[in-house]
Amino acid sequence: MNLHGWIIYNGTLSGNKFLDYAEWIQQAAYARGSETTIYKNNELNPYLVSGESGLIKKKDEKIADYVVFADKDIYLAKQLELMGLHVFNSSQAIEISDDKIATYQHLAKAGLPIPRTIVYPKVFITAQPDEDVINNAIKSLGFPMVVKESFGSFGEQVYLIHTREELWNKVNELLGKAFVFQEFISSSYGKDMRLQVVGNEVVAAMKRASKNDFRANVSAGGTMEAYTPTKIEREMAVQATKSIGADFAGVDLLYGADGSPLICEINSNAHIRNMYDCTNINVADFIMGYIINTLTQE
Repeated sequence: MNLHGWIIYNGTLSGNKFLDYAEWIQQAAYARGSETTIYKNNELNPYLVSGESGLIKKKDEKIADYVVFADKDIYLAKQLELMGLHVFNSSQAIEISDDKIATYQHLAKAGLPIPRTIVYPKVFITAQPDEDVINNAIKSLGFPMVVKESFGSFGEQVYLIHTREELWNKVNELLGKAFVFQEFISSSYGKDMRLQVVGNEVVAAMKRASKNDFRANVSAGGTMEAYTPTKIEREMAVQATKSIGADFAGVDLLYGADGSPLICEINSNAHIRNMYDCTNINVADFIMGYIINTLTQE
């Protein structure tokens, strides 16, 4: 079966890591006999008219048999699905993963372990900080406490708060945005693990650590080390990925006080170069193997 795919990334962001991801996927697809076209998300413009939806594109462009959607443009991903294209990951999975509150809701519903989390009410930017909510968070979670915006990447928009005054100021700063108060897992200070899930298995994993920050993100200066996860960690990562309906994802686990892992975040579009540099495992090969196998079984 000669399958033609589209790989879509965000072409307006600075740096080359998003194009780099797309090119890794393209190379893996080519190795499996599948031709692909790489698009920036702003090169495929949805149009909508009564009874019809489609894309503004070149007339001679072949419609894809599948799409690898390496972006967060939910509207474009959904448009492609409405056109009957099989999108990996689905628009719904990407949407949930991009929203940390929605992610924690799905993880909690699935009975998976997460840090204790309190969602701040959705308010207008002109509102005043809710003293009752803040006091409840302090009583329930104590200090230090993590405040985490629902939308953010690379460990940004995550804050470690030590005092009531800091907390009050941060809430006042974030009013109008979606965010949570979260239990600080001190046993995981400056360290976590990233497990890359594809389908029903963990195909690669690494430990990450930072000497100068409570966050362990490599993009923020953390170091990485190849890691062989335990059975419990592997099962937890696969279950977390399935809980949001993703085909593949990078799952970040924290080290709980008793040694048991906790789920920190799920990234439906986890960058794979760092994982390769650390483990010498090309996750793109597993992703394309999964996609081709899924399509040939349909």
